[in-house]
Amino acid sequence: MTSPKPVTLYGASHSLYTGRARSYLIKAGVAYREQAMNSSHYKSVVRAKAGGRASLPTLELATGEVIRDGAAIIDHYEAALGHPFSPPKPKHNLISLLFDAIGAEGLLRPAMHYRWNFDADNLAFLEYHFGMLTEPGERGAERAQAFMNLMRNQATPSFGVSADTAPTIEAVYADQLAVLDQHFAAYGYLLGGRPCIGDFGMIAPLFAHLGRDPKPLALMQANAMSVYRWVERMNRPAADLGEYQNQDETWLAGDEIPETLIAVLRVMAEDFVPETLAAADCINAWLADQPGLEPGTECARGVGMGAFELRGTPINALAQPYRFHLLKRVHTAYDALEPDDRAAVDSLLDASGMSPVIAARLSRDIGRHNNLEVWL
Repeated sequence: MTSPKPVTLYGASHSLYTGRARSYLIKAGVAYREQAMNSSHYKSVVRAKAGGRASLPTLELATGEVIRDGAAIIDHYEAALGHPFSPPKPKHNLISLLFDAIGAEGLLRPAMHYRWNFDADNLAFLEYHFGMLTEPGERGAERAQAFMNLMRNQATPSFGVSADTAPTIEAVYADQLAVLDQHFAAYGYLLGGRPCIGDFGMIAPLFAHLGRDPKPLALMQANAMSVYRWVERMNRPAADLGEYQNQDETWLAGDEIPETLIAVLRVMAEDFVPETLAAADCINAWLADQPGLEPGTECARGVGMGAFELRGTPINALAQPYRFHLLKRVHTAYDALEPDDRAAVDSLLDASGMSPVIAARLSRDIGRHNNLEVWL
């Protein structure tokens, strides 16, 4: 008797967004094999089904169906498996969705900084991994170096990383690590002994780049071992709760949000809230200047630069519609709350400094068509 054909995850070990989907497949018990995007099958078959966009991660099911984007991959399996990682309680659910957006979009600045600005620690590591994405031989090495230079010289500044902003980025990230470490010292996952959707969003940057590249890995292991253990835990099929007295593989009872998690949200809000507000203003202004933008038009990764301050440091960062594609889930959950539940959520958001995120909305929604994010 043959075993079912596994799905194929087109990704990379050093890819931030692949880490999000990979962790979900591991925790959900989905058999998969991982492969780079350099195969002839990917180039001739998979990419066309992925809307023509070569991006990580992309999943090919045994049926031949293709799903591009980590959030869409998780959505597919959450629906198919009965939503095993979507908490039913109102505060848990909303905070889980918020952490998904914070991880996938709100920690890109330290991720880029610690990957690309520490060649003495990271360069050999990066040359190896980017080289694995290309064909063997000199041409592959040249292409890998060209891609690395593109990321270093163009993508990194797009996220607001510069010599002027680096000290603030490092100080904020140190505080983020510290509060996360206090939380994971007490709890195996964000909401207790079981991962939620928010854990998968957070593992994206906290595995690759911040928990795997040599420089930030050393920082994490030296200063935040409980965070490092969570990174390990998120890449293992078992709950891996050996160091905790409470080994219940459940979310916290009674829709509880512990003080340690509120402290995490407060520190995350320092960066996430002003960037989100600046991005919303920038994108809405851009939309106002596009009266002929047809429904179904593909969303660009960025449509301008949002300006804001982080601890008094001016930052300009790419205003990314995809952030609001994820935040739409938070807004939808919030809008559906009953009055008593909304009051409880409002109190939580006020206490954590995250309330402005609820009002940060775009004038047009974003959907998906043909495996691409599009304007509705």
